[in-house]
Amino acid sequence: MTKPFLGFQIHPRLHPIIIIVFVFFFNFTTVTSQSASDDAAVMQALKTNLSPLKSLDWSDPNPCKWQQVQCSSDGRVTRIQVGNQNLKGTLPATLNNLTELQFLEFQNNQLTGPLPSLAGLTQLQNLLLNYNNFTSVPPDFFAGMSSLQHVYLDYNNNLASWSIPDSLKSASSLQVFSATSANVTGPIPDFFGGDTFAGLTALHLAFNRLQGPLPASFSASSIQSLWLNGQYGPSKLNGTLDVLQNMTQLTQAWLHGNMFSGPLPDFSGLNDLQNLSVRDNSLTGPVPDSLTGLPSLKFVNLTNNMLQGPTPSFGKSVAVDMSGGTNSFCLPNPGAACDDRVNKLLAVLKPLGYPRRFADSWKGNDPCNSWLGILCSSSGNITVINFQRMALTGSISPDFASITSLQKLILADNNLSGTIPDELKDLPNLSEFDVSNNQLYGRVPEFKQTVKVKYDGNIDIGKDGPSVTPVGPSGGPPGGRTKGNGGTGKGVNTGVVVGSVVGSVVVVAGLLGGCLMYTRKRKRASSIPYQNTMVIHPRHSTSDGDGVKITVAGSSTTGGPGDSFSQTSSGGRDIHVVEAGNMVISIQVLRNVTNNFSQDNILGKGGFGTVYKGELHDGTKIAVKRMESGVMSEKGLDEFKSEIAVLTKVRHRHLVALLGYCLDGNERLLVYEYMPQGTLSRCLFDWQKEDLKPLEWTKRLIIALDVARGVEYLHGLAQQSFIHRDLKPSNILLGDDMRAKVADFGLVRLAPDGKASLVTRLAGTFGYLAPEYAVTGRVTTKIDVFSFGVILMELVTGRRALDETQPEESVHLVQWFRRMHINKDTFRKAIDPTLDLDEEALASVSTVAELAGHCCAREPHQRPDMSHAVNVLSSLAELWKPSEPDPDDIYGIDLDMTLPQAVKKWQALEGMSGIDNSSVIGSNDNTQTSIPTRPSGFAESFTSLDGR
Repeated sequence: MTKPFLGFQIHPRLHPIIIIVFVFFFNFTTVTSQSASDDAAVMQALKTNLSPLKSLDWSDPNPCKWQQVQCSSDGRVTRIQVGNQNLKGTLPATLNNLTELQFLEFQNNQLTGPLPSLAGLTQLQNLLLNYNNFTSVPPDFFAGMSSLQHVYLDYNNNLASWSIPDSLKSASSLQVFSATSANVTGPIPDFFGGDTFAGLTALHLAFNRLQGPLPASFSASSIQSLWLNGQYGPSKLNGTLDVLQNMTQLTQAWLHGNMFSGPLPDFSGLNDLQNLSVRDNSLTGPVPDSLTGLPSLKFVNLTNNMLQGPTPSFGKSVAVDMSGGTNSFCLPNPGAACDDRVNKLLAVLKPLGYPRRFADSWKGNDPCNSWLGILCSSSGNITVINFQRMALTGSISPDFASITSLQKLILADNNLSGTIPDELKDLPNLSEFDVSNNQLYGRVPEFKQTVKVKYDGNIDIGKDGPSVTPVGPSGGPPGGRTKGNGGTGKGVNTGVVVGSVVGSVVVVAGLLGGCLMYTRKRKRASSIPYQNTMVIHPRHSTSDGDGVKITVAGSSTTGGPGDSFSQTSSGGRDIHVVEAGNMVISIQVLRNVTNNFSQDNILGKGGFGTVYKGELHDGTKIAVKRMESGVMSEKGLDEFKSEIAVLTKVRHRHLVALLGYCLDGNERLLVYEYMPQGTLSRCLFDWQKEDLKPLEWTKRLIIALDVARGVEYLHGLAQQSFIHRDLKPSNILLGDDMRAKVADFGLVRLAPDGKASLVTRLAGTFGYLAPEYAVTGRVTTKIDVFSFGVILMELVTGRRALDETQPEESVHLVQWFRRMHINKDTFRKAIDPTLDLDEEALASVSTVAELAGHCCAREPHQRPDMSHAVNVLSSLAELWKPSEPDPDDIYGIDLDMTLPQAVKKWQALEGMSGIDNSSVIGSNDNTQTSIPTRPSGFAESFTSLDGR
């Protein structure tokens, strides 16, 4: 029978169940209420820890009513989104009690102290803690975050070294993991691919201290954006890039500034790859056709490796950054075929992984020119290949058989595995074949009886496969180890011993001779610091008046460092030879080319003096910077010397080239290449007054990238690191193609090593000065980053850094820009109204504006390095490409013809074209020299420009 329960008639057997359900419901309601209360306590602790809170209204006792905080219907905190509020303080240790939290965003503040453990936040999806000053990451930080999708820890430069913990594996929904410049150490964990993170599309770990190879799990990953560039420390990331060929979802891979080695992988499966940067590694081997022909590719950077074979030729739609002379290509012309002997030798290196030592030695297009391990006959045929004791791994290539002139092939004392290719027995001229002391197996091919074959020390020779036992020092196949002269197999005969000894003597003698030649070259190089020396010829002639011809002298030029001297020839020329930065030009020559410093020739004026345009007899224009006449102050003299000292040490396509200087009494003059479009300031701010069109956004982007590249080179890619200290639009000059170069190096200082700062007197221009420099006078490379950020803001807004015509609250661009960048509506009003932007361009502007904000962060450690700015801008800018029609087609010149042939062709076509008679031709990617395009005597002047 039933009994009443809470007024209802319930069967007695159901009483216990009803009671349990009732108790559970009662407790659940209580817990929910307590959890909401706990959330409020955590939020109050957070409020206590943070300051200032002027921009946030957190006065209500209920945190669910706070600005930038959201709660669920039951009062649980689900979102804390307080990025870009300039907050200071620490995060409370109880933050992980907010168990319903889905969004936690504190990016772009100044928070300090250790990060609290967020273990157990199973609902957390977005974690944005980038651009702060946190000091440590707890080991269980990511434990239990099963819903985590986006993680941003970038530019927390004060973090103690930490490794990505295994607890991250619980975040199986991860899509973005970004911890650039966050002091991450150790190897990259081998769980970023496969089933663990099936949805991971972006992995950004640039500028850390990672080391070791790329993990194998990358092969099965869905990563689209991979940033691993710029690792610090002695080891960096290393190993091969083989795993990339299986990362078929990649759109961008930034791997530069590491120690990757071996060949580039096969890119044929990477149909979406757009940006690839592998500069500053140790990559070897030819650039594969699968990369040069990749339809999706838009940008590639291969500079500073040891890549071999032909210089790659990419399509016109691909922006290529590949400095000349920074790899081991056989010829400098893109697409020019290598000598057949070079191709054959590279083919035999393929199964060996293209070892670095060969890439170091095998340069040029003639393998008979002191290439490591190669000897040739007098007729240029390869006769000996000696790779003995070179620690080679891999297998023996059958392509050795293609070198039919080969007489001796010595591969002994390495770690070669696999079998001996059967094709080698057919080499017609082979007399000696030595593969002793390796890890080879299988049968030995039936060589001719005239061939001395050595294979002792290969324990598995004659067996069907490799042995699991290690090869012993005296291991070898049963039944003898040497075959030759009838194939008796009874050991090494006298002929073999004598031949080996004689061969060894020849090799040793060759090595000693090579060392002697190298030593002599080094001594010669120490007395002549630059093989290609600039020579300025002031020409005195009654027919054409005084003029200056600027050429480059070859290594035959004599004279010690710092010397300047005159040589008198039958033509009556005074030749001032430039060596070790001594580029002296007489005052009379400069008076002649500037029409005695005429007012009509003034290009601009500044605190230092005046810049004049000069024109040489052949129409080539130069810029002459003349210090104020009279007694120069000590400060001015220091700046003059500084500019000379810097510009004789650095050469880059985005730094204005110094052509010479003059010291004559109180006269101090510097001679530069002429930049016809003047300053960026003229084109950006004074375009109406100068009757110009406003700069388009694409041109502004390219200018910004050019400047970033130039400053990046100053900071870390030159022989020494420099700080410019006066970056501003009036010190950025533009050529006819609107490509930019950084100028005015009078305030440049050597950068201190490491993270140290240097105290100097205050210099520069207000509006562009980083706050820590203006207050303390201490400088690091980050003060240039701040100035560059201001320039980016000027490019976006079209406004000057300091504009007294604006209302008081808007005079200073940086502060005004920060306020306007808070939301989309105000930001749209800040963009230069002359810009005609579609949605794609507007997105690009937003990215640059965000970069500008980071560059102008108040604290120097929160600012990125210039290499980061280059990375961001290079992915946005449409880089320069040859215009149509190709000038080479106008002159009917074959790109494959040699330089002397091209010169003769130009001379033959003298006067036939209406093309401008002046040009800038660079001898390599980092150096440019203004020369006449086709003046008389051009062939003699040009031949030594690139050392050919």
